Amino acid sequence: MLDLYIDFLHLIYFRNYHELQLKLHPKINVFVGGNGQGKTNILEAIYVAGSGKSFRTNKDRDLIQFDKNKAYIKAVGKKKYGDVSVEIKLEENKKKQVKVNGIPLTKISELPNHIHVIVFSPEDLKLVKGGPSERRRFMDVEISRMKPGYAYYLNQYYKIMTQRNHLLKKIHYHSKYSSTIDIWNEKLVDSGVRLIHEKTRFIEKIGALSKLIHRKITNHKENLEIQYIGSVPAKNTHEETAALFKQKLNQFFDEDISRGNTGVGPHRDDIGVFINGIDARVYGSQGQQRTAALSLKLAEIELMRAETAEYPVLLLDDVFSELDRARQKFLIQTLKDVQILITTTEIKDLEFDFDEKYVFYVQNGKV
Repeated sequence: MLDLYIDFLHLIYFRNYHELQLKLHPKINVFVGGNGQGKTNILEAIYVAGSGKSFRTNKDRDLIQFDKNKAYIKAVGKKKYGDVSVEIKLEENKKKQVKVNGIPLTKISELPNHIHVIVFSPEDLKLVKGGPSERRRFMDVEISRMKPGYAYYLNQYYKIMTQRNHLLKKIHYHSKYSSTIDIWNEKLVDSGVRLIHEKTRFIEKIGALSKLIHRKITNHKENLEIQYIGSVPAKNTHEETAALFKQKLNQFFDEDISRGNTGVGPHRDDIGVFINGIDARVYGSQGQQRTAALSLKLAEIELMRAETAEYPVLLLDDVFSELDRARQKFLIQTLKDVQILITTTEIKDLEFDFDEKYVFYVQNGKV
């Protein structure tokens, strides 16, 4: 039996689904249909059930059918040690309501502890060649899913930084306000150091896993190195990192005032991606960049298994059309212990054979 799989999905007024009840295969589920028919909406609903939020929008209203004011999601997961049922009610202009096994959750941040889900889309293939903000988001999202407390400190950090930036703008015109900067520096450092150390640990772990996976994909022809690149690198202890962070905030204080924003901290970090010692972000071919991104996503699955003691459900949103036959085959063979939900516009885009599967055809919100 798999560590976890989604057995049943029930939707009411979610996106373009008036109502949908779906029994899923424990291994592979393929959703075939044209663009805009509702394939990705099914994957999105499962992701919301696993994380409490969408991978496509920050607005809950977007998830509710356009002529309705509420929506409902229910996902039933099968685990080795018992079933788990997640229900989410979305209502316009109200906070979402979440129940796990019939019991309301007071904190949505606790939801990822119950159903672990990872999504892989064509946007993830741009992870390497995209800008630093995309790689920062990758780190923040994945660490939050494995370490629920991380999201709290991330949110606190950005709130504090917003206040500090507001103060910097005031200091630019009235220097008398500079007497309070130390208070915000202290708060920023306190939250920021936690983020820096969590990100450093995450990159060390996912870097080691992705290196091994990349060697297999490339038949040992390429060596992948992943590095955490921060304006404030992590030291051996939190105290040492905090001292360095404070030092840099003081060092660049005048520049911060000129710009009106904070120039150093984990909000400026990045991931270095090197193939055979060369920066793949700048000099890697498209094939190398995609293979590195694929290695990172597969490593993410293995890391989640290590951190949570179970493999996640994997949502592959229109990824196979972007991968050649060899990478498709490697992906499926690697994920034999994972439930997979795949969307595609054409079944012929899946250039591999698989037996344990359901194939669903989706048209205009009907499956």
